[in-house]
This record gives sequence, structure tokens and C-alpha cells, in this order.
Amino acid sequence: MDWIIGAVCAFIVAGAAYAKKSLTLSGCLAAVIMGTIYYGAGNLFWFGTLLLFFITSTLFSKFRKDRKQELEKSYAKTGNRDAGQVMANGGIGMFLVLGNWILPHPAWMYAFIGVMATVTSDTWATEWGSLSRKPPRSVVTWKVLTPGTSGGVSLLGTLAAAIGGALIGVGAFFFSWIAGIGGLSLLSWTCVGLVGGLAGAFADSYLGATVQYMYRCTVCGREVEVSEHCGHKTVRARGWSWMSNDLVNVLSSVIGGCLAIGLGIILAS
Repeated sequence: MDWIIGAVCAFIVAGAAYAKKSLTLSGCLAAVIMGTIYYGAGNLFWFGTLLLFFITSTLFSKFRKDRKQELEKSYAKTGNRDAGQVMANGGIGMFLVLGNWILPHPAWMYAFIGVMATVTSDTWATEWGSLSRKPPRSVVTWKVLTPGTSGGVSLLGTLAAAIGGALIGVGAFFFSWIAGIGGLSLLSWTCVGLVGGLAGAFADSYLGATVQYMYRCTVCGREVEVSEHCGHKTVRARGWSWMSNDLVNVLSSVIGGCLAIGLGIILAS
């Protein structure tokens, strides 16, 4: 029955997102499969946390979209997510819920919250950082960057990342309480989400500033994440050819998840 409930709920949510053009068709199908597994192999703790990330991030992607429209042309990921982006954000969590289903242990839950806090913090930082009145600075050199440049951080974006990560921690406490599975206190879960989210978000920025494959527009000269900009093909600027934006998301999620495991174990002892 849990698998049926998960499939129905995932279909409703993903279908609504597809209708609102927040997901492509491939992204919608991936989200249905993912949501079914999250609830079928897990419970409200897993499925609710996924929804908390997805709904808040989708809403923020639509907020003041007119001001962010030009910058979005530079990003590999936009508000209209495909299957690759859906899996990059929620794929690791799907394997974690399956791991917990097979061999239950609190470490799976800590890792999951760290991963979901990372993708939430990263998404919120991008969406809110795009609205900052001050230009971002390089996370490596601290030099002022052009808005939209990968590896840039801002005060507004960092604040949004912290709030997003903490919210996932708060959600973890309430979802675990409703699901009746116990776990950490409200403060402890909040700390796990905050630390895991910020660590993962800054890891994402660092990888984006150093090894992510980036292009340069031959028209405006801007460094971008896409292979076409200003109506023309872009050329290679820097980075490793295989280090895509989606892979950067996955690696940063792993970092956030690992830190969350360590912190969760410490706070639980």
C-alpha cells in the first residue's frame, strides 16, 4: 500500500510541476519514480523532506523571475528541470532511503538530511543570490565576479543557503516525529541541516570555481555553463571536460551528507 500511496502522491506533485513548466517531461517521469521509492521504501520522513526541498525551491525559482531571466541564460540548471537535474538533486537520497530499507540505521537518515540540505542550500543561494544588489565574489580568490559566474558567493546567497539548510533540519524533526521514528532533537536536527547544507553549498561553489567545465561566450565574453549563449556556440574556458554541473551537484551533496553523518552521530551520543 505504501508503494501505491507514494506513486499516487508523486504523480500528483510531479504532474502539477510539469503543468507549471517547473519540470520537463523527462524530469516529471524521473520525479514520479523517485517519489514512489521515497515513500514506498521509506515514509513521510523521506518523502516529506523531498517535497519540502522541491516545493520551496520551485517557488523561489518563480520569485522575481523577470530579474533573474538574463542570468538564467548562463546556468546549466534552470527552473525547468530535466531528468538529469532531478536525479542530481534527489538521486543520492533515493539510494539512501533504499539503503535504510534494506539495513536500517540512523546514519542513513543523517546522510539524507545532509544531502537534501545541500541541494536546498545550493538552490536557494542561486535563486536569492541572483537578486543581490552587490556583485558576487570568488569563493577562491575573493575577487569581484560578474553576476551569474560559477563559483561566486554573496552575503544574500549565503544567508539564503543557511536558512534553507536549517529549514531542512527543522523539517526532518517534524517529519520524523509525525512518522513516529524518533531521532534527534529539534536543535540537533537543525544543526545537522545547517552545517551539512552550508558545507555542501560552499563545496559546490568551490568546485564550480576550480574544476567545473565552463564555456565562454564569443559574443559577450561572459563565462557560462551552457554550450550556447547570445545565440552563438560558446568555446571552452576552463575546467575538466567531464566535470559537468550535475556532477558538481552530486559531489557537493556527498560532502554535505558525509559531514551530516559525523555531526549526527556526535549529537546523538
